[in-house]
Amino acid sequence: MRPLSYARAADVADAIAMVSARPEAAYLAGGTTKVDLLRLGVEDSAHLVDINDLPLAEIVDRPDGGLRIGALARMSDVAAHPGVRDRFPGISRALLLGASAQLRNMASMGGNMCQRVRCNYFRDGVSPCNKREPGSGCTALDGANRGHAILGTSEHCIATHPSDVAVALVAFDAVLHLAGPDGPRSLPAEEFFLLPGDTPQHEHPLAPGELITAIEVPPAPIARGSVYLKFRDRESYEFALVSVAAAIEVVDGLVADVRLALGGVGTRPWRARRAEAALRGRPAEPASFAAAARAELADAVPRRHNAFKIGFAERAVVRGLSTALDPATQRPGAGDRAVPDGDGGAA
Repeated sequence: MRPLSYARAADVADAIAMVSARPEAAYLAGGTTKVDLLRLGVEDSAHLVDINDLPLAEIVDRPDGGLRIGALARMSDVAAHPGVRDRFPGISRALLLGASAQLRNMASMGGNMCQRVRCNYFRDGVSPCNKREPGSGCTALDGANRGHAILGTSEHCIATHPSDVAVALVAFDAVLHLAGPDGPRSLPAEEFFLLPGDTPQHEHPLAPGELITAIEVPPAPIARGSVYLKFRDRESYEFALVSVAAAIEVVDGLVADVRLALGGVGTRPWRARRAEAALRGRPAEPASFAAAARAELADAVPRRHNAFKIGFAERAVVRGLSTALDPATQRPGAGDRAVPDGDGGAA
């Protein structure tokens, strides 16, 4: 058994100092992912700095209609917050679908942003994996890759980003506030999640000792009608095969504005900007939604077991945007389960 040391930080500056001073140190919040990876021997952090005493759990309604969510706010508290439910229902729904109730009560928002991929080859500790051991190869390329990504992949990694709420946050231009040895800085959520490229071991642009302190969601009137649909193999706690965060504004039958992001298909939460551009000014109807989805997925790179995700994602986009036109049609559980097709995929 590897030795493991533990310390508890009193404030943000104290936490940053403790982690910066030791290369093997890491932050510990809810621990719902970190502890699992330590047990599996995938994470090699030898010193944990508990940050749960830091004053970073507040959820603030901004006067302009935006939100500021402390990095230590628990997923369950954010999902239930009136400001989130009323002005950003898609974010609330993504949180509720993102984990079991027990995990939501423990998992922090900052930790959710930093969670590692759910690729079995990454987590088994044995198979060649460029995230775990750079240069060793990617077993998933020719292995069991049904759940893996088709967008943003490289020959070095095709692991899918696992977070649900990150998809909704990217759709609504959230900004992450960071603090580190060199002071505070802010970063758009979309830029916080790195494509694998040639360096899949680097998932976030965090400097050593840098800590997420808050997530800020700017005001977005369009988000009041936002939805989040998650398609998965079973309705109980499961990761998405495809998910959609969507909001749409229609004027005189034409799309005036739209927000669209996908989960379950990309190596990071995938903002569908090509589809958004294709939709603006077009009729708000399923044919336009389908054409925009095809444009977004034109560069998809499928593998042997996940090619079904292309057509599946196209249909999911149509469903998501159609539901956003009438959010009342989104019932708890609706659209959450995938139906197997002839290829063992889903439709």
